[in-house]
Amino acid sequence: MKSMDLEDKETEVEKLSAMLSKIQNLYYKKKEQLEELQDEISELREVLNYLNSMISNKSFQSADLIYTKTLQETEEKNDEEKYFVNDVPSERVKGTNIKRKIFTDGDDKDSKLLCILNFFDLNKVQIKIIDPMERGIRETSEDFIRTFLREALLKIKDHNLDLDLKYDYFKNTDVIECINIINLKSIKEYDLITSKMRELLTKQIIS
Repeated sequence: MKSMDLEDKETEVEKLSAMLSKIQNLYYKKKEQLEELQDEISELREVLNYLNSMISNKSFQSADLIYTKTLQETEEKNDEEKYFVNDVPSERVKGTNIKRKIFTDGDDKDSKLLCILNFFDLNKVQIKIIDPMERGIRETSEDFIRTFLREALLKIKDHNLDLDLKYDYFKNTDVIECINIINLKSIKEYDLITSKMRELLTKQIIS
């Protein structure tokens, strides 16, 4: 009887020892995983702090500018949507102006204004080039002829024979300071002019 009790106790001890071993292994494994997670959390915290610092530095002075720019873009988009229909009566569009600005690529504080476009009365576009001597756009410029005249104005002229064009030059030079386009008939034509002017100025910057 004593022998059987001893065997039972030994068996119970073995089971408890095995259970203890498993729990210890699980404990140390989880502890190791926790330490790894804590290291990862610390690294992520450092990255987050760095990014927050970068964002704060960049956005602190430009928060109002971002809001203003977003508000202006929303207003311009609403104006464009309002006058998108081609058959809007002339009395309704008289006095309207859809303004657009083209900048160099980059952050808000680093970007540079290249030109300002105004679309008056859904009829006349005035393109004011900023720093015209630096842009160096001439009637005979290859990029100007190919990109702007052929791909924009001549395409519009194909279905709008009334389209007319006039240049204002910078002081006593042949460098174009202002482009005046009249007798446009739709916002789509203005979109094409804007797109090709942006492409032209981008080529000017690259070259």
